[in-house]
Amino acid sequence: MAVDCGHVHMPTDRSDRRSTDDHGHDIIDPLYVGIVTVSSSRAQADEEDPDDPGGDTIQECFEAEGHEVQERLLVRDDYSSIRTTVRGLVARRDIDVVVTTGGTGVTADDVSPEATSSLFERELPGFGERFRALSWEEIGTRAIASRATAGIAVDTPVFCIPGSTGACQTACEELIVPETPHLAGLATSHRKETTDQSLSEYGNDG
Repeated sequence: MAVDCGHVHMPTDRSDRRSTDDHGHDIIDPLYVGIVTVSSSRAQADEEDPDDPGGDTIQECFEAEGHEVQERLLVRDDYSSIRTTVRGLVARRDIDVVVTTGGTGVTADDVSPEATSSLFERELPGFGERFRALSWEEIGTRAIASRATAGIAVDTPVFCIPGSTGACQTACEELIVPETPHLAGLATSHRKETTDQSLSEYGNDG
């Protein structure tokens, strides 16, 4: 069962947040973000506001660039719990990107990559490759134990990263936050085209 770590409700319409960058690329800015912390010990703790340094770091990185965190959830290291929680977030119209933190190692209960990737319609292999390259510079050979991954689920970029604050900061500052406005714009561009066509046809009917 997911523990709600706090959320806010923002307008769900992306049209007011869709634009193009200096290179003409489609972007969504600000992003509305969902954060899922995977930790059995924290999820089972009898606390109203459990300690969540990884989630805090992710939120700080996004908010530093003007994005909005819509939902923060805490789940145990369980395949079904993780998958169900992420599936619920990507189905929401007020969530543009989901980031999970924790459960990406090689122990028996590290199942975040399997749970999230089972939802992917399209994988983003370049994220995991580049993240491990950056991690190599920071922690050396231990980087090979990271199974960080990313993909698109229900037109929503989903990133699955380790639980340490250092890993969260590296992944978010160097890769996720800079690139996701563009990824979210691309992933939902067909929705914009469908909406524009529908509006055009509606206008012509009059």
